[in-house]
Order: sequence, then structure tokens, then C-alpha cells
Amino acid sequence: MRLYGIATVIMIAAAMLIPTVAAQETGTYNYTVTPAGDTVLKGTSVIVPMNTGSIKQGESKWYSLNVPAGKKELFIDLNWGDTSNSLRLMVYAPDAVLGPYYDAYDGVNGRICLRISDSVSLFPGTWQFEVYGASVTGTQSYTFGWK
Repeated sequence: MRLYGIATVIMIAAAMLIPTVAAQETGTYNYTVTPAGDTVLKGTSVIVPMNTGSIKQGESKWYSLNVPAGKKELFIDLNWGDTSNSLRLMVYAPDAVLGPYYDAYDGVNGRICLRISDSVSLFPGTWQFEVYGASVTGTQSYTFGWK
């Protein structure tokens, strides 16, 4: 009797995993992440909204964005200016985790500017962004935005 109970639990657990695995395999999204410094910093692209915040060592701040169907690119701009402090950016798309991205990724000190693109379309839905105080003395102010 006990063996049948264990087998039943295993079968139920396996059945619950099948839809999750299938959903991950059906995605056709192929993201390209590149530094967006030239586009963003030369003023050809206006990043809005610009959120202002402050962060301490080991602290995380979260932001979210609803990406509509059909959008092919997303520009992200995290700017804190103080090169003695280091922030990290993680991007959580509904179907993928992108990052970590640090100051040196885009070659601009005190700033992380990214262009995330897909030749077909970005996965629609809620994208989340984590700003993390990787190495911060005191409190670091920053701005964060997207377009």
C-alpha cells in the first residue's frame, strides 16, 4: 500500500512538471544585448521614465515594465556617475534571465546602458529589473529608465 502511495505522488509531480518544461521549449526568442552608449548618450534616444533612487551596499531595488507584443528593442539606462561605487543590473524577462551587467560592460564609467533586441519580437509581458549595490560606500544616488 505504501509503495502505491509513493508511486502516485511521483506520477502527480511528474505530470505537473510537463507543462512547465513544454512552455520553456516553445519560446522562439533570441535576445541580443549590446551596449547602447552611443545611441543613448548622444541624445538620439530619450529614456523615459527616469526613476531616481538611492542604494546601499548589498541592497536591491526593483523596477518593472510591461512590454507590449511586437516590441523589437528595449533601451535600459542605469546612471550613478560615481565610478568609485559599483552597481549591478539584472534583467528578468518573462522567459529568460539576462545579466549580470556591471559598469565595465558598456565602457561608460558610472553607467550601464543596454540595448536588448530580438529580430522578431521581445517576449511580451512584465519584465523586471534589479539594481543591486555590488560595492557601495555610504549611499549612492542613481537614475534608472527605459525606452
